[in-house]
Amino acid sequence: MKRKLWLVGIAAALVLAAPGMGAEKKDKPQKTGEIVDSGSFGVFVGGKRVATEKFQIEKREDGNVSTSELTVDDGNQKFSQTSQLELEPNGNLQHYSWKEQSPGNGETTVEPKDTSKDAYLVETITPNPPDKATEVPFFTPRSTAILDDNFFTHRELLLWRYLGAGCQLGLGQTTCRPPKMTFGVIIPRQGAFLTVSLEYLGREKVTVGGAERELSRFNLMGEDMNWALWLDDQHKLVRILIPSATTEVVRD
Repeated sequence: MKRKLWLVGIAAALVLAAPGMGAEKKDKPQKTGEIVDSGSFGVFVGGKRVATEKFQIEKREDGNVSTSELTVDDGNQKFSQTSQLELEPNGNLQHYSWKEQSPGNGETTVEPKDTSKDAYLVETITPNPPDKATEVPFFTPRSTAILDDNFFTHRELLLWRYLGAGCQLGLGQTTCRPPKMTFGVIIPRQGAFLTVSLEYLGREKVTVGGAERELSRFNLMGEDMNWALWLDDQHKLVRILIPSATTEVVRD
């Protein structure tokens, strides 16, 4: 199938992922921002819907905030979780929090820890508040991405970062094809750091919700990870396919 080059419009996606990149953080009080994406993803395993992630990505003057609520009911288990990811204007991590709503009340956070030399990241895990928390240090930069389990909005944010980094157009250029790139990511629910790669494969005709659409295809790969992801022309995540888990994620 013929592959089209990625259009210059991806610059807008970078603005959504890390608004004001390179700008200094302002000290004035934070005002309500602009909602750049919101909605829900349905998670299907073997063709059966087992979970829903409701999400919102808000662009603010001092960065952006992504919030998600995950509910799972696969017939055997039910649980609910929330997450909030705060990024600074340059895309660096400011704060990440995960909370279990039911049946437990566990909490996890990831945030920078400053030292006299540099900053590293610390994950704080509290399985049953107010029990004592456990800290897990990650000696990685603040630019490390968060890619937590079950929150597919984080994959959309990583795609935006990839497109912004891979399509910095020069004078006179109007199109580009982003190269394959690698990213360091933390998966808080696993307490793990790993390296993943993203690659743009071109345009594909895909059936989503019973209708055929032409979308942009990407591969997300890492240790025990081989995912296919599709974005629409507004750079919004529409579909994820995880063949090894017979799982499909579709925007409602």
